[in-house]
Amino acid sequence: MSKQQPLRKRAARFFASLQDEICEAIERLDGRARFREDLWQREGGGGGRTRVIEQGAVFEKAGVNFSEVEGVMEEAFAARMKVGDGTEFYATGVSLVLHPASPMVPTVHANFRYLERGSGGWFGGGTDLTPYYPHLEDVIHFHRTLKEACDRFDPSYYPRFKKWCDEYFFIPHRNETRGVGGVFFDHLTVQGEERDMEFLFEFVQGVGRVFLPAYIPIVERRKSDSYTEREREFQLIRRGRYAEFNLVYDRGTQFGLETKGRTESILMSLPPLARWAYDYRPQPGTREREAWDFFRPREWLGEGGQ
Repeated sequence: MSKQQPLRKRAARFFASLQDEICEAIERLDGRARFREDLWQREGGGGGRTRVIEQGAVFEKAGVNFSEVEGVMEEAFAARMKVGDGTEFYATGVSLVLHPASPMVPTVHANFRYLERGSGGWFGGGTDLTPYYPHLEDVIHFHRTLKEACDRFDPSYYPRFKKWCDEYFFIPHRNETRGVGGVFFDHLTVQGEERDMEFLFEFVQGVGRVFLPAYIPIVERRKSDSYTEREREFQLIRRGRYAEFNLVYDRGTQFGLETKGRTESILMSLPPLARWAYDYRPQPGTREREAWDFFRPREWLGEGGQ
């Protein structure tokens, strides 16, 4: 991509190509399902490409969304933005949530985006893993892959963005994390200690490209594991936590709804089935209680992230 083109156009082109790459890999991994594609236009400016799988061999529901939208925000919402000025905005990005059918395979989320508000622009995004029956080796693989990608740009990035992810994907009313984290960053711009925008764009591309190597080996290890109805039930309870976070706290959901985005694309991240059991508490000595110990911030790679 020529650097003579505006950053917004180069970012949009990268995010669209990343959507293609991820969708092709997920179809190969699933082996049966094919993505349904919806092309949509946003009233007020722009549009997107939503792709969804339902009832696949591996994925019960998988959504991968690309969007490039622009327009005018409500003044009250614009005032909450940390970068830029005015109410005019531009946003492009790719976002995905993959919900496997098997409780042995983790759910995963990723989002990479570029936004402008008036004269200011910034990058945001990240990826996090939400297992139901976690395996330490899987969590370490996911984090190590992300750390290696971050280290190629700045050794301070992984510990900084890992901590940010732990704090962001936390469910305050449950006092637990949504899963086992990953990396998360927002409002990366030329202000403060950040590098120039080209450096930040290269960083976002670098992290985006390791999403598949971070996640697919875990699916391949776990997709054939057997499970019982009890373990499926536990998966649905944990999916309830996932839905609570997305509907109450997630900034992407809030941004999409506040800017009058396409509702079906915004809410594609929700699981197809979930359960809310009254006052659920895993019993001591069970796999469910063991799993619960993973849902808190931990240094998965050891002190210092090694």
